[in-house]
Amino acid sequence: MTELTVWHDGDCPLCRREIALMRRLDRRGAIRFVDATDGDASCPIDRRALLARFHAREDGRMLSGAAAFAAMWRAIPILRPLGLAARRPWVLAVLERAYLGFLVARPAMQRMVRRWEGRRA
Repeated sequence: MTELTVWHDGDCPLCRREIALMRRLDRRGAIRFVDATDGDASCPIDRRALLARFHAREDGRMLSGAAAFAAMWRAIPILRPLGLAARRPWVLAVLERAYLGFLVARPAMQRMVRRWEGRRA
């Protein structure tokens, strides 16, 4: 079985929702999820860099961006086909380009979700 650790931004409302979904889908408990905003969390690289992009360590190898998502998907049976497809360089390149676009839009999306959550509270 693959050893997989995923670091996420616990202060980001988008990340919290996504990781909650991934935890529900990870019924085998194959993924170790680490909130990188937790001061006690072990960070293999600079914490700011870890929070700027999605990171995972798969079998000792650090991955970031689309490659990290693909590793997480491979560990979750229902998403595994997408994660396996991302092993093809051209598929990973398309996913990485989409991820870079998301990173540009992320701050505005975070503000929108925070406002929406504030109205629900």
